[in-house]
Amino acid sequence: MTDTFRSGFACFVGRPNAGKSTLTNALVGQKIAIASSKPQTTRHAVRGIITRPDGQLVLIDTPGLHRPRTLLGERLNDLVRETWSEVDVVGVCLPCDQRIGPGDRYIVTQIAELANRPQLVALATKTDLVTKERVLSHLVDISALADELGISWAEVVPCSAVAHDQVDTVRDVLLRLLPEGPMYYPDGEVTDEPEETLIAELIREAALEGVRDELPHSIAVVIDEILPRPDRPEDRPLLDVFASIVVERESQKGIIIGHKGSRLREIGTAARLQINRLLGTPVHLHLHVKVLKEWQRDTKYLNRLGF
Repeated sequence: MTDTFRSGFACFVGRPNAGKSTLTNALVGQKIAIASSKPQTTRHAVRGIITRPDGQLVLIDTPGLHRPRTLLGERLNDLVRETWSEVDVVGVCLPCDQRIGPGDRYIVTQIAELANRPQLVALATKTDLVTKERVLSHLVDISALADELGISWAEVVPCSAVAHDQVDTVRDVLLRLLPEGPMYYPDGEVTDEPEETLIAELIREAALEGVRDELPHSIAVVIDEILPRPDRPEDRPLLDVFASIVVERESQKGIIIGHKGSRLREIGTAARLQINRLLGTPVHLHLHVKVLKEWQRDTKYLNRLGF
């Protein structure tokens, strides 16, 4: 038994929908990063904290690297590259249900070119979606990718966050690759994200479900106010959460609100359940939709929305 305490930072990279946020949540043991089938769901670096007697792993869930079409896209890419240069380990998520493609090669090449290259772990994610034979052939392709790009994997781990298959192995591998170091966060803390940010993200996750492809990038959420309901007894508290869903055009506002407000009510119901779970307190959600024209391309709006 060793007394060595390891600590440090890791992040996952990969194409959109490679399973980065789902794996982050599975490792942390609770939902701190929103997951959606829409590309570019993650918009800022969310830190998940895993503390064990032998070490502390801080997982940074970052946006996916992509070809930017807006100022927001450029800022997100800058955030990703900044995170890569600061972490000790990068887990490259290569989903088993997709062939390794140019997008994967591009991402790994970008990391390989960093002056302070972190250790690289290949994660063959989504093993629950394919046969054992497909997993094996995917592992061969992952090995060939390293040879092709002139890099070496510190470890290769097939896993499924959804089926919780090998998630503990991923956690062990990441912790083992960290340097010796101090405890950065108090034991028991699972994220350093403010509650307001987590609540805004849960509302955005609910708003992303079922919307058309061009809309997700245009949605942002701002928490205007969180107030305890004054007339409630202490043992039955209720929080009033006032939030604005921000879109770029009037037509998008109509989509979010839906026929006679039906879509907005669905968003509110789905988000409220998740927020109740997060806070452990019942909430009443007041949602308002507002238009900030072309906010993704406007420095003033991006700054105001925290990007």
